[in-house]
Amino acid sequence: MKADGYGLGIGPVGGTLWHAGCRRFFVAYLEEGIALRRALPGPAEIYVLDGLMGGDTAGFLDAHGLVPVLNTPDDIARWGEHARRKGGRKAILSVDTGMLRLGLSAAEVAALGDDASPLDGIEIEYVMSHLASAENSSDPRNETQRRRFEEARGLLPAAKGSIANSAGTFLGVPFHYDLCRPGAALFGVSRSTGALTPMKQVVGLKGKILQVRVVDSESAVGYGATCRVPAGARLATVAAGYADGYLRALSNRGHGYAGGVRVPVVGRISMDLITFDISDVPEGAIGPGSDIDLLCAEHTVDDLAEEAGTIGYEILTALGSRYRRIYTGGPAA
Repeated sequence: MKADGYGLGIGPVGGTLWHAGCRRFFVAYLEEGIALRRALPGPAEIYVLDGLMGGDTAGFLDAHGLVPVLNTPDDIARWGEHARRKGGRKAILSVDTGMLRLGLSAAEVAALGDDASPLDGIEIEYVMSHLASAENSSDPRNETQRRRFEEARGLLPAAKGSIANSAGTFLGVPFHYDLCRPGAALFGVSRSTGALTPMKQVVGLKGKILQVRVVDSESAVGYGATCRVPAGARLATVAAGYADGYLRALSNRGHGYAGGVRVPVVGRISMDLITFDISDVPEGAIGPGSDIDLLCAEHTVDDLAEEAGTIGYEILTALGSRYRRIYTGGPAA
């Protein structure tokens, strides 16, 4: 549920997943956990990946029934003191197995193995780690990380394990342990999650046409005159832009669909506007007030990401607040 439910709305998405049976959710920040707790229709565990971030974090976690992921010895010390004072608290213990991002180092794990007293009062629900290269199933680092994870768990008090993100889930049963943590795959991202078959698209994105013009003579389009179009070309200007997360990198590279026809972006993406060449769309099929599909079954999140030179994660989480979000097919509708 990080980044406002991958840009799709933490409340509606969280509620839909809850109705589908999900009872364990992960967020990055405390504030996300609070928002999700308020939105969920019933009880669930909500884990905060960034752990204790200073201030009275422990008090806020308690007040909203949130469970921290402990990433450092300082996290453990602070949460342990709080837990002993309050009569016990749950947590997840994070270990780094080769990503060098968050989690206890091998030396810190070994120190806990020698003296587990800092964990007194803490009920460790899971020991977790995160895979760095899981989208590439043949990368030997996946097995290296899994082996290091096993070694770390062997030094720590007995607890359930979790290492698989979306891509890790597709690596198979040895990586599943007791809890998988799929994220982007739930929202239709396939190419950067190592999906064995394309995931069903769950996001559609439309842009409204503001104006259609027929070019009088060969001319350049947009800022910097980066694209020239011939006389007779028909251009549609759409109300969206990089302020809405339609990345500037899509200038002269992106595509949409209009009237069932693939139409290219021409010129640079502006803050609020995109220009498409609709010359191949039958005349009269679309006009001002019509939509161009920016994301659809024919032009997926992964397709747009490839055109922008990025990954589907960034496309989704960049979706701006000015889009009107319509939820269909589930409780959020």
